[in-house]
Amino acid sequence: MQLATVHGNATATVKYPAMTGWRMLVVQPLMADGSPDGFPLLAIDNLGAGVGDTVMLTTDGAAVKEMMKSEASPVRYAIIGIQD
Repeated sequence: MQLATVHGNATATVKYPAMTGWRMLVVQPLMADGSPDGFPLLAIDNLGAGVGDTVMLTTDGAAVKEMMKSEASPVRYAIIGIQD
C-alpha cells in the first residue's frame, strides 16, 4: 500500500470492457515525508475520493482483479481507503 494525493478525474471515451462503471482518478504517490514519489498514476476508485484527498493505493494486481471481479482487467492501481 502507498499513500497518494488525488489530483483530478480522468475520462475516456472508450474503456476496456472490465472498466465500465469504474471511476478513474489521477493520483500522485507520496513518499513517507509527503513529497511526490515518481509520476502521477491512474487508479480506479469506488469509494468516492475527491480532488485533494489523501488516499491509500494498492498495487497488487491480483487484488484489483478480485475487486473488479474480472480476470481480464488491465488495471494495476486501485484506491482502497481515504485518509481522515
